[in-house]
Order: sequence, then C-alpha cells, then structure tokens
Amino acid sequence: MAKKILIIDDDDDIRTFLETLFKKEGYETVAASNGVAGLEIMKRENPDLVTLDLQMPQNTGTDFYRKLRRDDKYKNVPIIVISGLPGRHLALPEPFAVFDKPIDKDTLIEKAREALA
Repeated sequence: MAKKILIIDDDDDIRTFLETLFKKEGYETVAASNGVAGLEIMKRENPDLVTLDLQMPQNTGTDFYRKLRRDDKYKNVPIIVISGLPGRHLALPEPFAVFDKPIDKDTLIEKAREALA
C-alpha cells in the first residue's frame, strides 16, 4: 500500500503542485486548505507524512503543528514545513525538514523519501 501524505496549504496552486509531485512518485495524497480541515483529515486518514504551510487562515500552520505534537497518536508523524516567510519555523521544535518557497522539488522528494523510510 502506498504511503499517504497530507498536504496543508492555503494556496491552491501549491497544493496542486505538491499533489502532482507526490503522486508521480507513487504516494497517495490528501489535501487541506487550512489547519482546521487538516486536523479533521489527519484524524480520518492517518497520513504517514504532513507537509505544512505556516501562514494560513483558520488555525495557522503553527497552531496545527503544536496541536499535532501534543497528541500522542500523531506526535511522531514527520512534518515538513513549507513557508513563504524565511525563519518563521524557528519557533517550532524539531520539524523533520524546512523548505522556503519557492520549493526545490528534488530536495523535497528526497526529504519525503527519507521521512517515509
């Protein structure tokens, strides 16, 4: 069974880009446009990896990250932070990887493979 990646980003173009990129690599994807929807999908789909934008409406990526890390069921799910604001991730304890926008797709795929190994 293919590993599942939850993509959380409020930018439709970025979500579509990431979904296409990961599907071409053989991963299953689910997506949300904000942290509230992301938490609902997280509970329903149990993804193996999360890519997370930090600056979003309705429960920021930072809020989502903190809620996930406090939940014993999900605290070990790797999170790749993708942000348009360099340095914003510094307030987060130990994300698996951090990417600034624009994203280097080859490095992102490499980090996703590493996280899912």
